[in-house]
Amino acid sequence: MEYTIQTSVTGEFDDVVDTTIAALKDEGFGVLCDIDIQATLKEKLDEEFRQYRILGACNPPLAYEGLTEEIELGALLPCNVIVYETDNGEVMVSAVDPQQLVGIAGNDALDSIATEVNESFERVLSAVTDELGSNSEA
Repeated sequence: MEYTIQTSVTGEFDDVVDTTIAALKDEGFGVLCDIDIQATLKEKLDEEFRQYRILGACNPPLAYEGLTEEIELGALLPCNVIVYETDNGEVMVSAVDPQQLVGIAGNDALDSIATEVNESFERVLSAVTDELGSNSEA
């Protein structure tokens, strides 16, 4: 089962992260948390790992609407967007597919919200690709 939407882009890793955060902001999403997996694994386990960031994105009006319909939805929030280096040195930007995510809840009232978030994430990926260029559409 596919549970993300993604694109491979050109550019320096930190520039891709910054561009992704800016594109999320343009779509009304704030980044509530920014987890640097590479640094965390180095600090906690003394293990080397590729550059990998998890951006916890939230659009407050949509979160409010979703939580109003399904109080347990908070267990699935925020929506994660990841930026990571592949084994080939490319940089991937990947977002959770909210339509798959809310399908877990089995609440049809969330469908329109999931569609709206999905469309926003598609625009985010397009904006990042337009800004930085694409290695290939994944």
